[in-house]
Parts: sequence; C-alpha cells; structure tokens
Amino acid sequence: MRFDIITIFPEFFGGIFGHGVVKRAIANGLVEVSVHDLREFTHDRHRTVDDRPFGGGEGMVLKPEPLMEAIESLGVATKGERDTAQESVILLSAQGAKFTQGVARELAVLERVVLICGRYEGVDERVNKLACDRELSIGDYVLSGGELGAAVIVDATMRLLPGVLGNEASSAYESFGAADAEFAEDGDGPPRSTHGAGGLLDYPHYTRPAEFRGLAVPEVLAGGDHAAIRKWRRERALEKTLKNRPDLLEKAELSEKDRKFVKRLKSQH
Repeated sequence: MRFDIITIFPEFFGGIFGHGVVKRAIANGLVEVSVHDLREFTHDRHRTVDDRPFGGGEGMVLKPEPLMEAIESLGVATKGERDTAQESVILLSAQGAKFTQGVARELAVLERVVLICGRYEGVDERVNKLACDRELSIGDYVLSGGELGAAVIVDATMRLLPGVLGNEASSAYESFGAADAEFAEDGDGPPRSTHGAGGLLDYPHYTRPAEFRGLAVPEVLAGGDHAAIRKWRRERALEKTLKNRPDLLEKAELSEKDRKFVKRLKSQH
C-alpha cells in the first residue's frame, strides 16, 4: 500500500515514520510513504502557497494552483475512476467527517491513499470539489494543520494490513474491533481476547508482578477458569465503555446478557 502526503512541512514526518511498527512495515516493503513539498509546485520566487480569502476575514487560504499540480503530478486516477483503481484522495480539515476505526478499515483495502494536509484557514474549496473523494478530521478540535492527522491515518490504517503486526489477530481483537461471531463465554481453550469488541473499548490488561503498590491483579485472571476469564473481560469492556465512551454502546453489538449487565451498571451509578 502506498501513502502520498502533500504538505508545506515535509520535514515534520522525518521522525514520525522512523520508529516502531511503521518503520518495520516500510522496511519490509509492506507500506510505502512518500512526502511531497507543496512549495515545489509554485512558480514564483517567494514559493507562495496561500492568499487572502475572498469575502474578507482573518487568516490565509491555501491556493488551488499548487495543490492541483501536486495532486496531478502523482498520476492518480480521476475522481470517476478511483474506485476501480483502488485509490483515494483525502483532504485533512476540521470540517471533515470523523476518522474512525471503521474508516481505517475502508482505507486499508485500497492500494493508494493521497493525504492533503490543510493549513491556515483551510484549503480553497475548488480543490476539494475537483480532486478529493472525502474530507476527514481526526477529532472534534482544531489543529494547526493536517500533518498530525495524516500521521494518525497512516498509522491506524497500515497496522490493519496483512503482515504489518507480529500477531495478525492484534488489529482485530482490540478497542473498536469488529464483532466476532465465534465469541462465546463457554468456548473451549484459553481465551484469546474479547473475540472482537463489536464497537466496544478494550478490557483492562495486567501483567507481572501480581501485586504492585498494594494493587493486586484480579483473582479471576490468575485462576485458570477460561469461561470466567471470558466473562470478566467482556464485562470489564462494557464497564469501561460505559464510563469513557457511553456513546459507543448505542451502536455496539450487544447480547441480551450484555444489555442486562449494562442496565445493572447504570443503576449502580
């Protein structure tokens, strides 16, 4: 999979992609990341990429000419042919739809993603209409530019690709993971996880030592009862989701047993 990032600060990405999982994925040829300096597509001596907004107001807006030249230089398919070519051009902006794990899964099946890093007051809307398939935002807040968002999208998407993570199940059985039809509290063998969170947050994790500063690991995790461990993990995932992201429960795939447990938690609080 290839990512192309268009930015006025190419040096920003020098360290981010040089560590951990992303670095290994690039080194192993599973992911290619190319960063393109928008100023290379200007034609004046000041390398101007922005101008004052029509209609007045504060701030500056990224000009359409260099952005369109940068996109066209990459040789991506036209908007009408992108689905067939398995490519997508994305504008990072505070006005975009929220980037989620579900969107990451959509992007992970593509062969190429172009990410345009907005700056200043934004990007000339004609670039969005002419070249972009979607606008994305990584959260309900405003950043100085789209560079952080681009890095987040690359990381979240590429870790879903086959071979990127050491354990293929890691990207499925975690917070926001897809539901797993095989999950059952009375399943056989050691529990591998919540077997797909189905939109919930992940359950709490513990490791050695068994006691740390007066806090002990929950007894059920050391007891060897696989069914009890599955039950504990599912309930703790529901509990953490209710506490930190109750909005997720509205869309999560819950069993009748899950619903009764959540109702009991709500009554206690």
